[in-house]
Amino acid sequence: MNIHEHQAKELLKQFNVPVLNGFVAYNQNELDKQIDTLKGPIWVVKAQIHAGGRGKGGGVKVVNSKENVYETFNNMMGMNLVTKQTGPEGKEVKRIYIEDGCMIKEEFYISYLIDRKTKSICLIASSEGGMDIEEVAEKTPLKIAKIFIDPVTNKLSKDDVSKVSDILSLGETQFDQLNEILSNILKLFIEKDASLIEINPFVLTEDNQFLCLDAKMNFDSNALFRHEEILSLRDLSEEEPLEIEASKHGLNYIKLDGTIGCMVNGAGLAMATMDIIKLYGEKPANFLDVGGGATKEQVMNAFKIILSDESVKGILVNIFGGIMRCEIIAQGIIDTANELNLSIPLVVRLEGTNVELGKKYLDESGLNIISANDLDEAAKKIVSAVSKGN
Repeated sequence: MNIHEHQAKELLKQFNVPVLNGFVAYNQNELDKQIDTLKGPIWVVKAQIHAGGRGKGGGVKVVNSKENVYETFNNMMGMNLVTKQTGPEGKEVKRIYIEDGCMIKEEFYISYLIDRKTKSICLIASSEGGMDIEEVAEKTPLKIAKIFIDPVTNKLSKDDVSKVSDILSLGETQFDQLNEILSNILKLFIEKDASLIEINPFVLTEDNQFLCLDAKMNFDSNALFRHEEILSLRDLSEEEPLEIEASKHGLNYIKLDGTIGCMVNGAGLAMATMDIIKLYGEKPANFLDVGGGATKEQVMNAFKIILSDESVKGILVNIFGGIMRCEIIAQGIIDTANELNLSIPLVVRLEGTNVELGKKYLDESGLNIISANDLDEAAKKIVSAVSKGN
């Protein structure tokens, strides 16, 4: 789950990590009430959306008068902000963060994330703040340090901090301050079950103080049940409506930009299904994992969510029944197809527990369902059916 920058900075403050003073406003009345809490003479006006690259899209402005704050605020509120991460459709700006400016001496990059290969928390630091870290890694990899946190202690050692200090070309006078900040961010990361905390830029000011000028945070959705304070920060308006609906039914759904809807059980099988669709020349419209023990009702809801996407021209069901029985999947497919008067091509590949009974249900349903014996055959059939329809 993502949160906004202003929410991330409130969390940083709670863990004694230095940020600038600022406030969020949803309308001009709120701006009026809070503008005098900032001293100026420089203000930074920032659109709050769940996407990076806001500055390049016109979503971050530095101004030098209150009049310019108001002008920028009114121009920014309600705008459709397009960045590399939003795609061409962009996102509407519904809240704006205004904060004090500062005099920057140097810009850096730091982040914490989960490294699945080493099964540990990884601290990434770079002297190239303000840039995309992927670009830095590609062009100047020697300017990046990766430190893997000891999973037993989950603490930074002095050697760890020294490596960061070296890559940032800092002196001994900044060591203690850097150590405290990095340790406090790590504490936040662990205590709140974060999956990513990115500070870019992390700056050193003219008076040699560190500040987090921007903050991006993502939290493990599976741990939100024990963090109501984090869950309360969720902004549903920033999320895909179909993904929100799917989560209500215990379904793992991510909308994509293709034409073939996928309903699969198991994340690995779902990924393989999407890959083979692309192999045969089409693109998946979604990732949808119904889980290992889905009920008939969940199957029906999964179908309804897939069909709510107007770009879907055909559906591929690929189920390997272990805990989930194939006849339950088949009955869910039949009931949904009848209820919704399904008119687009539907290819079903079933394997596993009670597979013959499931196939029997489908064969006797009287519906135009295309059966397949394996994934390769299923992918070829749905791609062919969609191509003919186009």
